[in-house]
Amino acid sequence: MSPATIPPITVTMAPQDGLFSEELISQDVAASLPAGYQLRALRRSDFNSGFLDCLRVLTTVGDISEEKFQKQYDNMVAQDSYYIIVIEDTSREKNSVVATGALIVEHKFLGKVGHIEDIAVAKDQQGKKLGLRLIQALDYVAEKIGCYKSILDCSDANEGFYVKCGFRRAGLQMAHYYEGGKSKSH
Repeated sequence: MSPATIPPITVTMAPQDGLFSEELISQDVAASLPAGYQLRALRRSDFNSGFLDCLRVLTTVGDISEEKFQKQYDNMVAQDSYYIIVIEDTSREKNSVVATGALIVEHKFLGKVGHIEDIAVAKDQQGKKLGLRLIQALDYVAEKIGCYKSILDCSDANEGFYVKCGFRRAGLQMAHYYEGGKSKSH
């Protein structure tokens, strides 16, 4: 079959299914969360569980429709390079996402590199070590899937936090932003 005749990928998942296998969730990290909190993969249903509100702590999210969210979710599933973890507060009447972080895998000739991105903890949940637990959980995923390193970019103000998480300064980040981009805050 030539590339032009390959049928499109159809992704069918139940709402409770996550972006990736729950086998990649560290049980040690999950057990270290405060009572009433659950560590898990992002789900399709998280559009209605506060996932985007959580990201708004970090950056401008804009107006993302449920349809756009679902399309992006399906795209991430199909690429098999996105590992978005959420921490859910199950003690609330309606379970809600209170922290999130992403591991995006780059496939290089030298091997896989994990890029840790979008670490966000709801303001009313900060100080509970949820950010640390996200980093530990994402590092666990990176190691389990065969990454030879994980890297991240952060502001000078956040360097101390990431040092506590086991990271060290390894260079200088450079960026070139484009006019068409929706967010200039990264």
